[in-house]
Amino acid sequence: MKHRALLMDEDAIRRALMRIAHEIVEHNHGVKNLTLVGIRRRGVPLSERIAANLMAIENEAPDVGSLDIGLYRDDLANRPFSPVNQTSIRAQMVDRKTIVLVDDVLFTGRTVRAALDALSDFGRPTAIQLAVLIDRGHRELPIRADYVGKNIPTSRLERIHVEVKEIDGIDRVYVEKMDVAEETE
Repeated sequence: MKHRALLMDEDAIRRALMRIAHEIVEHNHGVKNLTLVGIRRRGVPLSERIAANLMAIENEAPDVGSLDIGLYRDDLANRPFSPVNQTSIRAQMVDRKTIVLVDDVLFTGRTVRAALDALSDFGRPTAIQLAVLIDRGHRELPIRADYVGKNIPTSRLERIHVEVKEIDGIDRVYVEKMDVAEETE
């Protein structure tokens, strides 16, 4: 049996993304030479929303791209293979730019590690920062987020689900607790 609890609704997500945008502006002294790169899937619409917030704050929007890390994952053999790479960044968006990687959930850090590997194929950024909607802990690699919408301590028997209107038709974040029997299957 699974138990669900709502952690963030549409308004909470909107406020968290606006706060992240303000923190990005403050930390980078504006948006000059900044590129937002959303990690596919849900990092992409989140990065687009942050870019819109940056436009509202600074009257200038950074470049926005998407990064498909499928071929860079360390568990590639255990995942379904998709021959279509859906990356939409160019070298000029990366070289000598400050990159803000955007993802929905930071967990072990392995997705971010794969994104760092993938970005290096496009050029050499000045700096790379990380923005996540949810940081749930349980890092396996020495990776931390620069901008966090919400820290949610979890157990390994819990899963965080982020849903966004652009993909799922609704904005919400919820935690789902699995029974021990489900975790061992």
